[in-house]
Amino acid sequence: MKWGLLLGMSTLVGAIMIYEWPKLKPLPKKDKLSFFVFVFMGWFLSLFDLPNLPGPTTMIESLFKPFSKMLE
Repeated sequence: MKWGLLLGMSTLVGAIMIYEWPKLKPLPKKDKLSFFVFVFMGWFLSLFDLPNLPGPTTMIESLFKPFSKMLE
């Protein structure tokens, strides 16, 4: 895990919440909850190195590679 990325993204999320909170105060609880859920999901996904993770094709290839000789 890259600690600089964690610290930077956490700081950015905190700044977004501080900036948006006055605008969210008069809104209903559902709107506030959806804002926090989307911001948390974005923060959580930003912690992964998504461009370098293997995709579903890699998993399927690793599952069916032993059967490739039988299927030919």
